[in-house]
Amino acid sequence: MIEVFTWIQVAVAVSAGMLCLVLGFAGKTPADLTLGSLALVELLLVVQLVVAILAPAFGNVATGSVLEFYTYLISALLIPPAAMVWALVERSRWSTVILGVAALSIAVMVYRMQQIWLYQVA
Repeated sequence: MIEVFTWIQVAVAVSAGMLCLVLGFAGKTPADLTLGSLALVELLLVVQLVVAILAPAFGNVATGSVLEFYTYLISALLIPPAAMVWALVERSRWSTVILGVAALSIAVMVYRMQQIWLYQVA
């Protein structure tokens, strides 16, 4: 994993999460801004998947469990679409809060993936 890219992902996910939480608790229903912020988080996760697949070919191998890393990554890739479908099906203020919780969960998962890739010795 690329450490700078990880911190960018965490910052974007936390920003998206806080935005969705604030708007959700303010009573706003899911809109283009909240769904778009989570779509950006998903896009960064797809880029992370490509980076993780290519990194070992360039000498950047994981120090921790590769299975655990990819389990986190695939799980993280599934959370934003699930939250976005939920938000589109049930258009309430709580759906916006769910988008925020999903984005904050992604931030934690990306941070954990960074630990597995760089610092955890298998």
